[in-house]
Amino acid sequence: MKLYDITAQYTEALAFFGDLDNTLSLDTALDTLDAIEGDFEQKAVNVAAYAKQLDAEADAIKAVIEGMEKRRRALEKRSEWLKDYTRHCMETLGKTKVRHPWFNLSIQKNPPSVDVYDEAALPFEYVLEVTTTKVDKAAIKAALLDGVAVAGAKLSNGTRLVIK
Repeated sequence: MKLYDITAQYTEALAFFGDLDNTLSLDTALDTLDAIEGDFEQKAVNVAAYAKQLDAEADAIKAVIEGMEKRRRALEKRSEWLKDYTRHCMETLGKTKVRHPWFNLSIQKNPPSVDVYDEAALPFEYVLEVTTTKVDKAAIKAALLDGVAVAGAKLSNGTRLVIK
């Protein structure tokens, strides 16, 4: 039985106490309620255990991803070093091309790029002013907790399931 089915049965059993036309004895209704509650608690524990298993699996995947990203960065760094090393050796020997059946190597000039060595000396028309804003939720929360009304914000209390 699914957790939501058990929840629906429990809600229906609770409705017994508000129904004046019921024909069940109070003992029968309480026994039914206790049985459903036991089923609910066991199912809730099983669902929570599965959620913890999924969390553990997600953590394991995250650890593998972090390890793979570290390995990827190391491989990319090594590849760049090897390319720079090969370029340097070719330039030292004055070779601009190496032909091979697998691929060809050639030294090419890069397109021009700007190297800014003193931003303060740049003319104003070449400088963009970037303004960013960020909501200070901690300050808003402190103000709201102190009773100060903050337009456009309110305190809200949600709930969460804690599995220990």
